[in-house]
Amino acid sequence: MEITERTITALGEIITGDVQLSPYRSGPQLVKLFNEYGANDSYGQGFPSRWQYAQDKIREVNGTDRLASLICQIYDPREFMDTDFKLEETLEYVNKRLRYDGYEIFISNGFAKVRQLDGEIVEFASPYQNSNDENHAFIEEQITKSENKILHEDYDGAITNARSLVEAVLTDIEADFESEPPPYDGDLLKLYKRIQKQLNLDPSNSTIDNSLKQTLSGLISILNGIASISNKMGDRHVRTYKPAKHHAILIVNSARTFCKFMYDTEQFQQSKSAS
Repeated sequence: MEITERTITALGEIITGDVQLSPYRSGPQLVKLFNEYGANDSYGQGFPSRWQYAQDKIREVNGTDRLASLICQIYDPREFMDTDFKLEETLEYVNKRLRYDGYEIFISNGFAKVRQLDGEIVEFASPYQNSNDENHAFIEEQITKSENKILHEDYDGAITNARSLVEAVLTDIEADFESEPPPYDGDLLKLYKRIQKQLNLDPSNSTIDNSLKQTLSGLISILNGIASISNKMGDRHVRTYKPAKHHAILIVNSARTFCKFMYDTEQFQQSKSAS
């Protein structure tokens, strides 16, 4: 992620708190913050002005993965709790400049994120946020990684995480129906077909409308595509085709849409059983 000098200036003002839109950070607080992102500084005699230090440190991480992480920390809503500052106003102060760089900061599920404006990612959140379950944590990890890897132009990795997300969601749903489900052997389509009947998604079901059957059959095509393209373009095997950004966005969005539908369907079936 790379931003222009105008945006660096605005972001520096938010970090220092000098424009009275965000909490004030002293010199020692600024040093502590930027040391988390690769600096190795100490506060003392000869320390530059706070605004100059902040801008210089932003320039050092500009064009790296660390910049997006820094921005997300600065705009973490928890940083604004118990203050009189309005997060929306602070966001817009930087966003109106950042949009010219092709990015935007937004809040999703209580956390700050950065997205590229020339390729929207479908919003998806698992129903198990903040869960201590290992598989739920893995699902959250794949969601975050697929976003960040597109942002940082690691399209191979984003495709791999999209497949891993689908695998984790399907195994999670299967575990809700089976106390001892069969071990997953890497065959994504076989895993899905085991779940179809549990969620009443089998196209052979005579009670399902024909138009919906066509859509459900399309889900199988999507899964086949995700499995195949992750083998050819992902980073889990020797790559046979180099993915472009629009390829990665297509796969990530397809995976997220599929997973959201799976969870929504499970919730629907559970509500029917309870009534």
